[in-house]
Amino acid sequence: MSPSTDPAVPADPADGPAARIAAAYAFTGPALDLGALLWDGACLPDRQIRVPLSMLNRHGLVAGATGTGKTKTLQLIAEQLSAHGVPVFLADIKGDVSGISAPGTETDKVRARAADVAQDWQPAGCPSEFYSLGGLGTGIPLRATVTAFGSVLMSKVLQLNQTQEQSLGLIFHYADSKGLELIDLKDLRAVVAFLVSDQGRPELKGIGGLSTVTAGVILRALTAFEQQGAGAFFGEPEFDTGEFLRTAADGRGLVSVLELPAVQDRPQLFSTFLMWLLADLYTDLPEVGDLDRPKLVFFFDEAHLLFNGASKAFLDSITQTVRLIRSKGIGVFFVTQTPKDVPADVLAQLGNRVQHALRAFTPDDAKALRATVKTFPNSPYDLEELLTQLGTGEAVITVLSENGAPTPVAATRLRAPRSLMGPLDAAALDRAVKASPLYSRYAEPVDRESAYEKISAEQAAAEAEAEAAAAAAEAEKQAKAAEKAARTAPKPDPSLAQQVVGSGLFRSLARSVGTQLGREISRSLFGTARRRR
Repeated sequence: MSPSTDPAVPADPADGPAARIAAAYAFTGPALDLGALLWDGACLPDRQIRVPLSMLNRHGLVAGATGTGKTKTLQLIAEQLSAHGVPVFLADIKGDVSGISAPGTETDKVRARAADVAQDWQPAGCPSEFYSLGGLGTGIPLRATVTAFGSVLMSKVLQLNQTQEQSLGLIFHYADSKGLELIDLKDLRAVVAFLVSDQGRPELKGIGGLSTVTAGVILRALTAFEQQGAGAFFGEPEFDTGEFLRTAADGRGLVSVLELPAVQDRPQLFSTFLMWLLADLYTDLPEVGDLDRPKLVFFFDEAHLLFNGASKAFLDSITQTVRLIRSKGIGVFFVTQTPKDVPADVLAQLGNRVQHALRAFTPDDAKALRATVKTFPNSPYDLEELLTQLGTGEAVITVLSENGAPTPVAATRLRAPRSLMGPLDAAALDRAVKASPLYSRYAEPVDRESAYEKISAEQAAAEAEAEAAAAAAEAEKQAKAAEKAARTAPKPDPSLAQQVVGSGLFRSLARSVGTQLGREISRSLFGTARRRR
């Protein structure tokens, strides 16, 4: 941790590099205390390294190899934000951040660290709420509707290509225009299936159509997604992300911990869901400009999982959200292993940097190390050497000063968190979850009428109408057939009596008999006598 070997650089005179570095961190306004300056192999407890509270909405990066102390740095920053009345959101992927709600334990290591950095260490927990994705795991269930999640994020989590992503966007547009609420995954599946059916296919002709092949890909991806347990994440009651902006009764900011161990083997799922939370906050919050402290700071752990395999549209969405959400008073910290895990356009938005040690065991590691060094301002440190020699809980830091200018690079021995550096036991965590006033509001899912029910009802009505029409057509067909048969049927042969009656001789005889009988009747009626012969 030595400075450069330039003989012109003094070891540490009053006006030397260490003094100039420390002076750059002597802010006048509220600030978080990160630790003490490291210079020439020594820790200088009177040279404190800090970050202005007002600059924490300019975003940040906490990076470093596994086991170098990234999680403890996240915990240190989060508990100080809470103490300053700033709410915090933490994604707890490994399940070891829940201890932030409980006071820490004073150990020999903690006492030694506190003495090294001139820290007045006192155990203290933070007011905390615990959440889970859709109720998988221990926590208040976080749910989102499919419509709120959006087609871009859904395409990312379903791993669709660009053409399929565009088709999914068309499906969302159709559902919105027809008032078909996409609440859960069965709603989306119903709309996709409907649009490639004989009844639904004409619906999209005017705006592009949906191929059967693409619909099949989307439906299979939805099935696989649901088999991962994703069905629990979509539905109602939809969580109001404004709940994350609350403070405790004593004025401290609430720390919202999203417990993710139950889904840590599904990185695309939880990383995309976390991105939805951020995007939803951006949509709902008003513009506030520069504040003296953030309204919320969002820590995005294992950030590389968010960007792996992301489409250009998704990366554009992230970049735009990170760039613009600052004006809503929201700070975002990405926590990952190396800066190269974060796209350059996003990295350029991160004004505060805490870089823990990196390893250089392989050629790829060495390349990543050199790339990391290039992302820092010029420094009197030999950063390429320093970054491989930092111990656990030590980091290279540069932040934005109160006037927005980057501070000089400072090697720092970080303070120890005051809260418990480990997980809560399961029983205490369960009690904390159920004691929350939010638990009764969000615990039980609600399934109201939406696209699936509406399409099912319409299809049932259409099928009943089609069956009735088919039955009527068949009855009409049978009636016409019977009528035709009646017209064309041959007449039966007359009987013997009919033949006799119908013969000419019989008719002549009948006329003769009739005439004679008529005469006899007339005579009897009018009293005329028969002619004598």
